[in-house]
Amino acid sequence: MFQLELETEFSAAHAIVIAGKRERVHGHNFRVTMVVEGSRLDADGLLCDFHQVERWIEEIVAPFRDGDLNVTPPFDRINPTAERIAEHLGVALGRKLPEGVRVGSVRVTEATRCAAVYRPTQT
Repeated sequence: MFQLELETEFSAAHAIVIAGKRERVHGHNFRVTMVVEGSRLDADGLLCDFHQVERWIEEIVAPFRDGDLNVTPPFDRINPTAERIAEHLGVALGRKLPEGVRVGSVRVTEATRCAAVYRPTQT
């Protein structure tokens, strides 16, 4: 198995609902680590184009930068927890990856020692 690990960061505000009660709006510097993986390398000895994956990640994250997640799709309809952010990023990236490459995990760190990890179910 081969893996590529890519990182990005974005600042955004959110207010999540916990046990029916909405928090105050507050901000984070969300740190994101995405792992893509596959069992085969291409003719160039690459799992996939690292730079293309970076561009896709930046494209996926761009709507969230310096904004309020609660008013930004899909979080205008979904509680913008770190878990849901990780899931959204992973699903969105998975739709873009070439055949034979899949998302292994997405880690979203909201604050020091506070992270959520999404691992898609492998079929």
